[in-house]
Amino acid sequence: MHILLIDDDSIGLFLNERLLKREGFTGSITSFSSAQDALGFVQTAEPNSLPQLILLDLNMPVMDGWDFLEALRPQESLLLGRCHVYILTSSLAQSDATRIRDFPLVTGLIHKPLDAPQIQAVRAQVETANSLQ
Repeated sequence: MHILLIDDDSIGLFLNERLLKREGFTGSITSFSSAQDALGFVQTAEPNSLPQLILLDLNMPVMDGWDFLEALRPQESLLLGRCHVYILTSSLAQSDATRIRDFPLVTGLIHKPLDAPQIQAVRAQVETANSLQ
């Protein structure tokens, strides 16, 4: 499984990558500290090279997670069912949980810090969704 990590916190990126590897994610993990760079990666990727899972931080400078999701709208039909986006946030704002409904690509919301049970739940959801295709 190809995973894309997007977070402006370099320590968070490092820890989340280590956690994913420790929890048995054996595919490739690509990390970006900039949503703009990650967007460029997704927009130029060949369909068979798209990530199956994106873990996206909401609060980032220049382009935040919401902006990233808006920018992906033109590719939404290509990504739906192939790419599962989980929002990573330290925010407890109900508005964030409500707003994710506006984005069909978003599969769920995970409160930081990411931990092993959350990772295993995400894996189960993604693998189940992929087996139904």
